[in-house]
Amino acid sequence: MLPGRQLLRVPVLARFTRTNSTLQAPQPEVTAESAKKRWPYKPRRPNISRDRPREWHRPLAFGVLPAYDEALKYIKADSEALKTQEQHLRAALAETKASADPNTEVVQEMEKKLEILQIQSQVNLPEVRWKAKNGMADMSIAVDRHIVEKRWREEGRLDELMERIHQMFVVPDVVPYLRPSLDLRVTYPQARKTSQGHPGKTKHMLVEPGMFLLPEQTAKPPKLYTSVFHTDTRLYTLLMVDPDVPDEANSTFQTYLHWLQPNIPLSATSSSTIADLNGHTEYIPPHPQKGTPYHRYTILLLPQKAPVSVPVLQKDQRDGFSVRDFIEKYQLDLAAGGGAFMWREAWGEAVPNIFKEFFGEFTLKLAGGTYLTCCIAGSEEPRYGRPPKPDLYAEARARNKYFK
Repeated sequence: MLPGRQLLRVPVLARFTRTNSTLQAPQPEVTAESAKKRWPYKPRRPNISRDRPREWHRPLAFGVLPAYDEALKYIKADSEALKTQEQHLRAALAETKASADPNTEVVQEMEKKLEILQIQSQVNLPEVRWKAKNGMADMSIAVDRHIVEKRWREEGRLDELMERIHQMFVVPDVVPYLRPSLDLRVTYPQARKTSQGHPGKTKHMLVEPGMFLLPEQTAKPPKLYTSVFHTDTRLYTLLMVDPDVPDEANSTFQTYLHWLQPNIPLSATSSSTIADLNGHTEYIPPHPQKGTPYHRYTILLLPQKAPVSVPVLQKDQRDGFSVRDFIEKYQLDLAAGGGAFMWREAWGEAVPNIFKEFFGEFTLKLAGGTYLTCCIAGSEEPRYGRPPKPDLYAEARARNKYFK
């Protein structure tokens, strides 16, 4: 080595192999870890429902865990013993009903005990619980109704609903009390947007009690789903109200009726989706006024004692609606249960369009096939807010400070 010179060592980053045309680096080996990094998405579980049923398979094969095998044997033996009692009671009930003068109280007591035995004989079977948990419950079977209702009451959905209703004072602002007896679920369409900004496929999202929605999400009627736990068909009245509409004349708030449909038949075996709800007082989308706090939109399914005849309310008859007076007038049985749901909304950029569509404009067809768009006088979108503060220096600011 010559004095004053140094050798530079260049690190070799990759070894290249010569091909006929170019130099190429060797491809790395594909391992399980590298495959996960390249494709981080987990495989999606297939949908399970009554339309797409699947069978339960025990998680452990026979002999893997002897304690699990013994537990299954014990559960099945207990189920068979209870089914034997159920058969004896069913025969005794048939004899009691076939007698000349059956005691009604005794028959009702035996029927209640028979339903309890039906539930107890199957409620601990793993395949029954698995099907009920995965949306394959048959609501005509007593044990499936029992499992679905118990999950609704004990796993948090009912508690969350009642917590939101009481925290946000739906009780007592709308109704004096609520004791829900059926599970009411609400979904609203939510428009997806692609990267180019064009509206994509419409997706229905499940609304959680008390959450905030945008006015453009609620422009169309929601889809209502119920889980009813009584086998006989009963009638219900649907109400959707907003108790937070400003009442300027009395310096307070009033209730606005958005939706009304009486005489809805529901039972455990009816469809979970409630259809044909726009046949009476049509749905008007929520339109919270600008300058007001959030509004509490409340849906009620109230039990009826008998069929009712309710007149259709027009748009100008929906202000100042009283839920309490309506319940008293048509003898709705609030103590019998029913369903309830609520969410919140505040003013958004879609509210002026909603107000113009439902209250501000109408189109007339003239002679010759021409159309004329007319505006209703005094139908501008109301705006509220704090009164302007007085300007204490307006007079002084108007004067010329240099010349009198």
